[in-house]
Amino acid sequence: MSDIITIRVSKELKEEMKKVNINWSQYLRDKIIERLRRERLKKLWSEIEELRKKIPPSPVRDFSVRSIREDRER
Repeated sequence: MSDIITIRVSKELKEEMKKVNINWSQYLRDKIIERLRRERLKKLWSEIEELRKKIPPSPVRDFSVRSIREDRER
């Protein structure tokens, strides 16, 4: 079963929406899903960054990073 969410729009906006052949319910569902995915990704990246801060630097990693950077610069 689904829940219902209601939004309020002006009469003018509602009239404009009627002129366009768009399934507004589906459009809004898609936009909500898209936004939720972005928010989840932001949270995941934040968690990854926190984990990266906890990892001590390693000489091998530093060498790899320098080598890749030098290679790209050439």
